[in-house]
Parts: sequence; C-alpha cells; structure tokens
Amino acid sequence: MTDDHSPSEPDLPHQGGPEEDLVTAVLTASRVLVAISARSLGEVAESLTLPQFRMLVLLHSRGAMSLSRLAEHLAVNPSTALRMLERLTAAGMVVRDTRPEDRREVRAALTDLGVRTVVEATERRREEIRRIVQAMPARQRTGLVRALRAFADAGAEPTAPDRHPEPLGW
Repeated sequence: MTDDHSPSEPDLPHQGGPEEDLVTAVLTASRVLVAISARSLGEVAESLTLPQFRMLVLLHSRGAMSLSRLAEHLAVNPSTALRMLERLTAAGMVVRDTRPEDRREVRAALTDLGVRTVVEATERRREEIRRIVQAMPARQRTGLVRALRAFADAGAEPTAPDRHPEPLGW
C-alpha cells in the first residue's frame, strides 16, 4: 500500500486505468457522504427520505419554483415530483400554490419548518464532514478543495456557502 490509499483500500489498479480509479474513489467517497446524509437526516426528520430532502434543498437554495422545474432538477417525472411535494406539504415543510396568471402551474416554496429542517440537517452534516476532513493528512487535503469544486461544477451543483444564513443542505 502507498500513502495515497487508505489502509482498507488495496493498492490494485482497476481495469480501465486512471479514470476508472478516479470513478471508484468517487464512488467510495460517495458512500461515506450518503451515510453522513442519512444519519443527519434521521436525527432531524426520521420520516423524510433523501429524495424528499433533496427537494427541500432545491427550494432552499434556488427559491420557490414550479413543479415542472423541480421535476427537471430532480431528474424525475412530474408525477413523481408531485407525490413528493404532496408528502412534504402534508408534513408542513412546503406550501403549494398556483400562479394567478396560469392556474395550471403548481409552485412550491419552503415553510419555516422546511427551512429549519434543511439548516439543521446541513449543520449536522457539516460537523461530521469537518471531523473526517480533520482526520485526513494535511498534504492530501490541499488539492481536495479544488478537485471537489470542479466535480460540483461539472455536476451543475451550486456552491454551498461557508455558513448561515443560507447553507445548502444536500
């Protein structure tokens, strides 16, 4: 094993070369991040699913939007987005309305409870991620910020602010 790998990771190349090694490393890191997300969400709102939380995060980071835009951002069918929206509305985290000029267009916005849920879950995730990053060797952290920003940019994800009042939650 080399210093570039964790003790649990074998120092074996994957078929496909460096790009496949990168994909495998990102998949492994994503498991850590999904676990952190699930734990933080479970501590704040047990019955909320990760896709529902993603909808809350979109509304928090981008403001009120139409059902069709939500479905597009979530890469789901409008009917799926509508079911998610109905559950979040019933939970008191989202309000829905229609635009007076086009009553067919359903719009959604966060309630105070929805905002608090995003902020609390994000703060819990931020603290757990901070502990993990602090456990990394300093020389390996150096390029991580640039690499993760490039990854988020390539995935069209807005940058999370450093702190309140508007932390992104997903």
